[in-house]
Amino acid sequence: MSLNLDKKMDFPPRGELLDFHGVGMTHYFTDNWENIQNFQARPDDILIATYPKAGTTWVSYILDLLYFGQTSPERQTSIPIYSRVPFLEISIPSLVPGTDLADKLPTSPRLIKTHFPVQFVPKSFWEQNCRIIYVARNAKDNVVSYFHFDHMAMIQPEPGDWSSYLQRFMEGKMVWGSWYDHVNGWWKKKQTYSKLHYMFYEDMIEDTGREIDKLCCFLGLSPSAEEKKQITVGVQFDNMKKNDMANYSTFPVMEFKMHSFMRKGKVGDWKNHFTVAQSEEFDEDYKKKMRDPTLQFRTEV
Repeated sequence: MSLNLDKKMDFPPRGELLDFHGVGMTHYFTDNWENIQNFQARPDDILIATYPKAGTTWVSYILDLLYFGQTSPERQTSIPIYSRVPFLEISIPSLVPGTDLADKLPTSPRLIKTHFPVQFVPKSFWEQNCRIIYVARNAKDNVVSYFHFDHMAMIQPEPGDWSSYLQRFMEGKMVWGSWYDHVNGWWKKKQTYSKLHYMFYEDMIEDTGREIDKLCCFLGLSPSAEEKKQITVGVQFDNMKKNDMANYSTFPVMEFKMHSFMRKGKVGDWKNHFTVAQSEEFDEDYKKKMRDPTLQFRTEV
């Protein structure tokens, strides 16, 4: 399952934003569409779904430790997280497509991640009644994190300056579409699909141990107090940031000159980016688009 990470590869050209069935995408996430849609999920698969930059790697790492931290400790030091938890829709020339990586996973359960809006998820996940974990992050911090990420992820469209990026985010002209559609679509699905656990990034920052307990309850896991403590410490932001198997530092389509993949991991960093006027305009727009009173986000903890 090697990704041939030893040889330095040239960055592929940046993806152009395209409208794909009404959702902003790039060809790197649609080229393998038929294989993605025909992907055969297994009943014990666990799908981790998020809008980009909402805590995907964090939750992936927690789950990997919960399931395999004790039984396969060598995984933690020898296999990068993106190989342990394949990215279902990714398809970059010269790298193994996400569907193939997921198919070949030797683990049970298989942990698989996606940024798809709910309507793009391959139907076999629903048919097999798979457990799905969705992580959502408040829109203001999410757009800031996505902005910085797009500067370094060489397969993403050129981000441009902050104010034009923020405007595009509000208009939903982003890869994987509108944040509003994404978080609301998955929230609505939760009402009818009982095997969906919906988490909030802010809750995880506030009390990681508590959220791990909720995850364990959802998954039917009962780690010992010692195991849980080890995991809670291991997944603290600063520890993950230093962990080359968790921080994407070996992923070949990232440009790390500006900053690391794991940047700050804070709630409220938006205050360092939004002007007062931008924040007010964003809040007005937010009120129009977030009509479901049952889905509430916090912009500070």
